[in-house]
Amino acid sequence: MKKLKFISALAFGLLLLLATEVQAQKFPGLDKSPMDLALYPADNKIPTKMAKVVYSRPQLKGRSLSELAPEGKVWRTGANEATEITFYRDFKLGSTRINSGTYSLYTIPGKDNYTVIINRSTNVWGAYNYKAENDLARLSVPVTQAEESLEALSMVFTPADKGMVLNIGWDKTRIAIPFTE
Repeated sequence: MKKLKFISALAFGLLLLLATEVQAQKFPGLDKSPMDLALYPADNKIPTKMAKVVYSRPQLKGRSLSELAPEGKVWRTGANEATEITFYRDFKLGSTRINSGTYSLYTIPGKDNYTVIINRSTNVWGAYNYKAENDLARLSVPVTQAEESLEALSMVFTPADKGMVLNIGWDKTRIAIPFTE
């Protein structure tokens, strides 16, 4: 009886080992534009968040910003999937009310201004299937230039009177997107 249990256990172990080998997964290498997120408020001691933005962080790697985010063209505001912004309460972008929910965040880069677009489409790759008819809100925001160059696209929320600001920086270009309650 002990011999039969031993053989059964050995056979089960061998079968498990073979099954694991057959179903072993191959994992891709590291993404060259890794995903990141920014939360508001960013303080982990404050559990109730007001907003979250999830984006991929492209890097310049010797390329110009205008090559990666051409002026006058709808840009996914990052790399890979279109950037998504989630509001956990209602906000306004300019005079347009945005209900709580998840949306895509696009921009149209310009020399002096960026057009910020909140779009109803989600789970989309890049801006290839961008549809203007799904736009919920648009706002033109001024471009400023910083002394410091950022190699990777970066986003951070900061507090503002009656709301928050999503700050986006890449190379020496900076934009500030105001959201009010």
